[in-house]
Amino acid sequence: MSAHTPVDPAKLERQKRLEETLKENLRRRKAQARARSEGAERTGLMPDSEEDSE
Repeated sequence: MSAHTPVDPAKLERQKRLEETLKENLRRRKAQARARSEGAERTGLMPDSEEDSE
């Protein structure tokens, strides 16, 4: 007997789409974080500075 179970093609396609969506979301979040970090460095402000909490 094989340990391989039949995979529903619809589930496999959905899983692939979800994986791609999550990867793109991660790329976007990393780019946003880099942009915020670079902006804070340029202005001399850090994201969690006391000026922001007032």
